[in-house]
Amino acid sequence: MNTLDIQRDVPLAPLTTLELGGPAKHFVRAQSESALIDALRWAANENLRVAILGGGSNLIVPDAGYDGLVIQMGLADLELRDGGLARVGAGVPWETLVDNAVSRGWAGVECLTGIPGSTGATPIQNVGAYGQEIAEVIERVHVVGRDTLAKEVLAAEECGFSYRNSLFKREPARFIVTAVDFALRPGGGAAIRYPELERHVTPGASLADVRRAVLELRRRKSMVIDPHDPNRRSVGSFFLNPIVSSAEADHLAEQAAIEGLVASPSEVPRYPAEGGRIKLAAGWLIDKSGIVKGTRGGAIGVSTKHALALVHHGGGTTAELLAFAEDIRSQVRDRFGVTLEREPRLLE
Repeated sequence: MNTLDIQRDVPLAPLTTLELGGPAKHFVRAQSESALIDALRWAANENLRVAILGGGSNLIVPDAGYDGLVIQMGLADLELRDGGLARVGAGVPWETLVDNAVSRGWAGVECLTGIPGSTGATPIQNVGAYGQEIAEVIERVHVVGRDTLAKEVLAAEECGFSYRNSLFKREPARFIVTAVDFALRPGGGAAIRYPELERHVTPGASLADVRRAVLELRRRKSMVIDPHDPNRRSVGSFFLNPIVSSAEADHLAEQAAIEGLVASPSEVPRYPAEGGRIKLAAGWLIDKSGIVKGTRGGAIGVSTKHALALVHHGGGTTAELLAFAEDIRSQVRDRFGVTLEREPRLLE
């Protein structure tokens, strides 16, 4: 226990891409499973709540900070094996795996390039973009029980993956992800099944070509972290694409055509989802509800490049961010009858 470097009153804002929020009352960086377990045991002995911090790219920190122990995941092991198998520590930057996979000709994550954050967060969110989803290539997830402090290994089918969701997200008090095993496809073809991506690459494009195309598309939307980009303080997509019944989607599309938002109902973006339901485009709903890119409310605003991204322009507060987001939710709900759900996690 005396090997733990527990720090006090550590600012969390610099450890997040939004650069918002207050300090952690207690903070430690865990660089191994044993250090993580020691930290959890220390917090239990001190009767403290525990929060896990990865890359900070999908996290909203309250202005008051966090009055428990924040454990930053520093598990940085990366093991690449024959046959496209990779075991990646939770603290490894996600782009490190993408870079290794594409350079080796291993298919499965080429469309997930440019996503900030650490590998440990990817199964929690079931990260997806441009037609790929991380659940497609996860073989196993290594975890530590928050209460039991026991190490476990969960097969992919035990993780309860669904659209931007998982067992880990639905039951956050149960497990902490420490590593992920991926089964990638050596010599496999690139995933070119997202309409926007299809328009930017040729059939049979290489993994590297597809990765470059995705990075370019993300840059155009300020979805790649760039210190010179005025939209840089963001968590990327702030809202999930809503999933509704087919009847609700039809009604919304017909109403949009009646109101002149589109020439015909078929122009409303919609995609098939599980169970015969329909996934709508949250960015389209925001834009068509009258909220234009670049809209500002003090230090918080909508990205100038993408309606789904909310941006902190500096000097703002988390309270202002959440209030701004609620205004957008209300406007979309009033216009379309659809309630948007927040994608980033609020540290509570």
